[in-house]
Amino acid sequence: MSWLPPDDDDDDEYGEYDESSARVRPNPKGNRPRTKTRPEYADAVPGRVFTVDRGRYGVLVDEGTPDERELTTTKARELGKGSIVTGDIVELVGDTSGSEGSLARIVRIRPRTTMLRRSADDTDEVERIIVANADQMMIVVSAANPEPRLRLVDRYLVAAYDAGIAPLMVVTKADLVDPAPFVENFAGLDLPVFTSTPDDPPLDELGAALEGHSTVAVGHSGVGKSTLVNALVPEAHRATGVVNEVTGRGRHTSSSTVSLRFRGGWIIDTPGVRSFGLGHVNPDSILDSFSELARVAQDCPRGCTHLSDAPDCAIVEAVGRGELGPTGPQRLDSLQRLLLTLRTVP
Repeated sequence: MSWLPPDDDDDDEYGEYDESSARVRPNPKGNRPRTKTRPEYADAVPGRVFTVDRGRYGVLVDEGTPDERELTTTKARELGKGSIVTGDIVELVGDTSGSEGSLARIVRIRPRTTMLRRSADDTDEVERIIVANADQMMIVVSAANPEPRLRLVDRYLVAAYDAGIAPLMVVTKADLVDPAPFVENFAGLDLPVFTSTPDDPPLDELGAALEGHSTVAVGHSGVGKSTLVNALVPEAHRATGVVNEVTGRGRHTSSSTVSLRFRGGWIIDTPGVRSFGLGHVNPDSILDSFSELARVAQDCPRGCTHLSDAPDCAIVEAVGRGELGPTGPQRLDSLQRLLLTLRTVP
């Protein structure tokens, strides 16, 4: 504000206020009005996120062409707090040359076909997306050292079925203990199982199962997952560790999720975990994975749990009458065990 000196003919001792001389304080956030209109980014370039590291995203563009290149990117502000994860197909603007020091910007995430998720614990319905657009899950478990954890594997299976991802299992260290008794727990599932020893990993058979797929590898720390990934993709150089002889637990060696190219597809290696919260999972998605049981469940009463103590459960009654064939009891047992994982903490 500015004050004029008193006029000699004016008795006002404070003078006269001149509004036109007032100084306008600049807008600290800029003088342009805010708008909800967002750029269309018609020239955005598509790419695949292959790794995430502290706010920077490695993205592969022009995949499978002579111009294929890896970009370092950041997330545009308009995407807000939404997560960008390994496997996402995104659209980029800015410097997409891939030259040293360049930095592109992710402005859009294309719709995901699948999302592998887990929550912090069974009481937390807020999920964390681990991987996007995978169509297979490779569950790696050791026959011994550390001991296989049936409940944790069940949780992986529940997460896979919930996401619409086909699971398969690899049992490592099969030279230490016969894995057959553990594998028998999954006889009621359509679950391909491969056994592996240090001297004889099933690279040919497993490689054929992974070829052309986008497969996320999961497993407890110390089961040999990164060792198996290195055998399949020698140039991966994933860190490996040893199991603590006192606690029987493995040390976390892979600290990030990364996509590795493999025979026309991808292997997505994830850090080892000791728990897998399922607070976000809808039990109906588990039943849907047992198609023949899901059809029978249409005759179940509303709110049926399909467990052994469920009154008038159509599935339990059909299996008891032998209507679902010789594998019916095994299939029902597998379904009930997976449903029970949603009620327990590992």
